[in-house]
Amino acid sequence: MAKVLMKGSEALAEAAIQAGCKLYFGYPITPQTELSEYMASRLPKIEGGCFLQAESEIAAINMVYGAAGTAHRSLTSSSSPGISLKQEGISYCAAAELPVVYINVMRAGPGLGTIVPSQTDYFQSTRGGGNGGYRTLALSPSSVQEACDLLQLAFDLSEKYRQPILLLCDAIISQMMEPVEIKTPAPKEYDISWAARGWTKGSSRPKAIINPRSKPGLELRLTEKYARMSREEVRVEETGLNDAEFVIAAYGTVARIAKNAIKTLAGQGIKVGLIRPITLFPFPYETFRVCAERESVRSFISVEISEGQMIEDVRLGVNGKKPVEFQGWLDLTLPTPAQLVEYVVKLKEGK
Repeated sequence: MAKVLMKGSEALAEAAIQAGCKLYFGYPITPQTELSEYMASRLPKIEGGCFLQAESEIAAINMVYGAAGTAHRSLTSSSSPGISLKQEGISYCAAAELPVVYINVMRAGPGLGTIVPSQTDYFQSTRGGGNGGYRTLALSPSSVQEACDLLQLAFDLSEKYRQPILLLCDAIISQMMEPVEIKTPAPKEYDISWAARGWTKGSSRPKAIINPRSKPGLELRLTEKYARMSREEVRVEETGLNDAEFVIAAYGTVARIAKNAIKTLAGQGIKVGLIRPITLFPFPYETFRVCAERESVRSFISVEISEGQMIEDVRLGVNGKKPVEFQGWLDLTLPTPAQLVEYVVKLKEGK
């Protein structure tokens, strides 16, 4: 489709539909309710489309569980406390090895918190949010266009790995309007012989049992799957690292703020690079390791809308080779380019 001006939540909904998603199960919660509203308007007009507002977040994720068991593309979305309620269902989908896509538009917490942008769900998103040591591949966009592209990629990845895939946004991306071109990807064939689709007694097709407790060797298979994702699915943006004196680590909207600060600092003769993880799991540890070995780099700065969560992965990647500083903002405040410029200038001056 041609480039149009759309709000992030609505663009995500249309991107899912263009990717072949016809089933949406959700429950309203700010700041992504517009996604559900858009689906409620569009899906009933599509052949085979179904929008269902569940009675709770728990009900919504279990509806996705059932739909995914039939190998139909389905979607659910929520914000931080709603995603927390969905975690048990997500863990069941991981154990049952089902292709599930879900969206988390982060807001400040803990508990119900507030509706302002946040990045405080990083731990939950990258460490497996529920019991049993599972992992979900987590994609983090920094624009509405990238959010749409990564969401469509998420459907392909979920089918490639038979795995829950998370699109992790913040409230700014969900609520801002940007020009976006929503693509219509060509359908991809994949093996669905495992799915529960129309088996009848006497059928030559094996009976599909979608049950996470019925699979011998599950833990080893999941471990191998996560290792494969860590080898093959790392995505990262690198900017100005060759001669950088300082390197900012940031993701999502914060990375855009950091880019503006970096331009200003360049005008002052201070060379600052940026590492933006696009996959939060798997994390681009190798990029940080290589960068930490550069003689020009004095230190890294993890910039987050949190009290410090991604910084743990930054430290693991740097592995003690260079100092890792932190700049964080909480609740009702967001970083500005001017604040980052001031911080880097003081850091350079040894203050």
